[in-house]
Amino acid sequence: MLTLEHIAWAAPGGEQILKGIDLTVADGKLTVITGPNGSGKTSLAKLIAGLEAPSAGRILLDGEDITSLDITERAQRGVGYAFQQPVRFKGLIVRDLLELAAGGALSEDELCRLLGQVGLCARDYIDREVNASLSGGEIKRIEIATVLARKNLRLAVFDEPEAGIDLWSFEGLIDAFQHLKGASGQSLLIISHQERILDIADEIVVIAAGKVRMAGTKEDVLPALMEDEKAGRCPIEKEAVCHE
Repeated sequence: MLTLEHIAWAAPGGEQILKGIDLTVADGKLTVITGPNGSGKTSLAKLIAGLEAPSAGRILLDGEDITSLDITERAQRGVGYAFQQPVRFKGLIVRDLLELAAGGALSEDELCRLLGQVGLCARDYIDREVNASLSGGEIKRIEIATVLARKNLRLAVFDEPEAGIDLWSFEGLIDAFQHLKGASGQSLLIISHQERILDIADEIVVIAAGKVRMAGTKEDVLPALMEDEKAGRCPIEKEAVCHE
């Protein structure tokens, strides 16, 4: 279980972005953090992953204080982070990337299983270089496969995974998240304001102006979000909007 206690963070210029966030991400649940642009969602994801350090507050993973740990140390404890814009690696092939994530060699069957779970045919991708030859949708799916490959995964964090992909690829992402959601004991945290992703959530947290505005089950929060969307207070995307 991930617990955030009174988390605050200021941008390098001094602007206060997060202003005392209290949040719990339960084991085995898919939690979606949503809210208006500029509300601090991506900043919060980076703090959880260890890319940034809070100016105040604590981050606990299963009771352990991980606030001072960097991204590598958090990864060793089972925190996986998928960037909004996935990193491309010239000279590295998909097989290598998946084996690095798994911490050892993978059989052909295991590679096929991992890529199949994100809707990719293994024989077409395992020897492909992770570079600009891959589309945005392909690289997003491969990054999710690296998360699936992690042996010690306890918490997976995805920052706006729908950004930059076409609608067909987005459907594949939804299927992959459904699979992750069903994985025993793992927590899944997604930063998004896409309606399809909100609809598969167990819990929804709404952040506005650096604070938690509301939080609860999908059944409790989503109707209120829809009312906000109608009033123009919290835009919800109806489909993947950035086509390749």
